Amino acid sequence: MRVLLVNPSGLMYSRIFLRLEPLGLELVAEAVRRAGHDVVLLDLQTHEHGDYFRLLESWKPEAVGFSLNYLANVPEVIDLAKATRLRLPGCLVFVGGHSASFTVREILEHAGGAIDCVVRGEGEDTAPRLLEAAAEDRAGLHALAGVSTRAGDGPAPALRAGLDDLSPARELLARRRRYFIGVLDPCASVEFTRGCPWDCAFCSGWTFYGRSYRKVSPERAAEDLASVREPGVFIVDDVAFVDADHGYAIGELVERRGIRKQYYLETRADVLLRNQEIFRYWKRLGLRYMFVGLEAIDDADLRAFRKRTTLAKSLEALQVARSIGLTVAVNVIADPSWDEQRFAAVREWATSVPEIVHLTVATPYPGTETWHTEARGLTTRDYRLFDVQHAVLPTRMPLARFYEELVRTQQVLNRKHLGWAALRATLGIAARHLAHGQTNFVRMLWKFDRVYDPALLLRDHGRACPYAMGLPPHAPTSKIAPEQLYVHRPAAPDGRTPDHGRPHAP
Repeated sequence: MRVLLVNPSGLMYSRIFLRLEPLGLELVAEAVRRAGHDVVLLDLQTHEHGDYFRLLESWKPEAVGFSLNYLANVPEVIDLAKATRLRLPGCLVFVGGHSASFTVREILEHAGGAIDCVVRGEGEDTAPRLLEAAAEDRAGLHALAGVSTRAGDGPAPALRAGLDDLSPARELLARRRRYFIGVLDPCASVEFTRGCPWDCAFCSGWTFYGRSYRKVSPERAAEDLASVREPGVFIVDDVAFVDADHGYAIGELVERRGIRKQYYLETRADVLLRNQEIFRYWKRLGLRYMFVGLEAIDDADLRAFRKRTTLAKSLEALQVARSIGLTVAVNVIADPSWDEQRFAAVREWATSVPEIVHLTVATPYPGTETWHTEARGLTTRDYRLFDVQHAVLPTRMPLARFYEELVRTQQVLNRKHLGWAALRATLGIAARHLAHGQTNFVRMLWKFDRVYDPALLLRDHGRACPYAMGLPPHAPTSKIAPEQLYVHRPAAPDGRTPDHGRPHAP
């Protein structure tokens, strides 16, 4: 079967700071290819919609699968699915990915028959089974584990027993030189672990995987790194080096094989404090940049987010990172209830520390506890605004004023780390990139004001809403059972994955 797998366009922040290869879709592509299908992979971060439609016309795929990891991409994917159905009426059209798994019923309803099914959870095993079943009987797809159609939902998807037999089909992805994160230009992505053992109230990572945590073997991780051609590598783990021994085992193989890369990773402040030596070790191997989800600069907000750490520990972790010699970016979540004084306090703090401080806006997402417990009510149901850059909850200040303060605070990042200040600090790096024809990093230095504009943010709220997001099927509650949020069910004592009757996504 001719199978076209498509990654949608990038979001607002990706227009400046990063553009990452769609590693998850590459893993699915390889699994589908191993099952005997002819696979083409198209990334709309680096291509245009016109490229997609020309491919439909010239190649005429028998199946098209869309990756839908971000809620803001829902309208784009639905519109592309409808256009695909008009052009290729007999084509199997399916959608999978993180956000798709939490909005199954909405997607199928919005599509009006243009989407045959939604794949819930991990796609490497489900996608090949889906294609095999679709070749025989499309009417019965909803009986498959992890598959939903308008006729119903199959049993809950099972977690893969291991990750070592997975490999990404990187060679199927064109324009690889366009992927970057900060100064790592170009940059590939690798996976050492999958899942997160923590349960932050604002996050759906742990609910997607049923709070599981699995590791790629050190041998497989090193083999994958050795196959990467790009000089930069982003380690996509939700929390890097939770298991320090695992990190050391991979590092020793990296040393033994003489793999030389520069690395960017994400971790938690408490993990950095607990496992300082593994980060120092990887600094010697090429670790240069780290993202730490600080989220708040006071203990009250940290408790509200259920970060299970304190501000003192977070600040101590930043000091440790500085002592190691790492460039650190941190995130602070701006709550819609903030006033001018609160923004001013954050600006003062962001100016006083050497770290790259970025702000995102508190956003309840399907699949998170805050989606069910947030009592203030949404001010919009436009998927496109659910990108952690727009306010979708009532703001204490007038919305226009909130955006002015938000962007004014984000400008601290611009003044400290972008534009001429960044070019002076990274002149050698920028020159090397340009000498090799890499312009992603240099171009990003002057994009901030064109993307982060209070008037543009406000104007987005005035657009017609093509598809209205559904709401939780109950009134806001102070508590919800975590198992009601899981896409993948934790294994029972006998090793089986129980099917508790997956609730429809709101």
